[in-house]
Amino acid sequence: MRNWVVGGALIPRVGGVELGGLVLVSNRRKDRSLEWTPPGGVIDRGESVREGLAREVYEETGMTVTEWAGLSYSVVVEAPQLGWRLRVEAWEAADVVGDVVLADPDGIVEEVRKVAVIEAMGLLADSPQWVHVPVTDWLRGVAHPTGTFHFRVVGTDRRTSTVQRLA
Repeated sequence: MRNWVVGGALIPRVGGVELGGLVLVSNRRKDRSLEWTPPGGVIDRGESVREGLAREVYEETGMTVTEWAGLSYSVVVEAPQLGWRLRVEAWEAADVVGDVVLADPDGIVEEVRKVAVIEAMGLLADSPQWVHVPVTDWLRGVAHPTGTFHFRVVGTDRRTSTVQRLA
């Protein structure tokens, strides 16, 4: 079973200015599909989640996190038939500075947008359930009772697998 930790950055303000939404990035997946998500990615061994997440935000957007407001929620995704387990920590950035520069070293991020809530919800709709459900709740100000969302992927193929929300 492969286990990994991912950080996701919820960025509602840039340069001290409230966006009325957040920053999203478009990610081109191996199957050529496109998903919109908050900036973030896999935390490298030896990094704290906040250190790795700050690195990912810079790599994917060119912007620098100046301060974290706090952990907003966590997500656990289990995919036993695919042989992986994912833990996500979503941190709200108190502020970021800098101009958007698209220079993702992984070559996955194709676009960065600062979007209003309604546009964010539309863009997130095609992302995996474990991304769009918690981010949409966060945008609406709905707090999860335990702070952790739990999902299970059933199936052995990404295109045909189903996702069950457990909590």
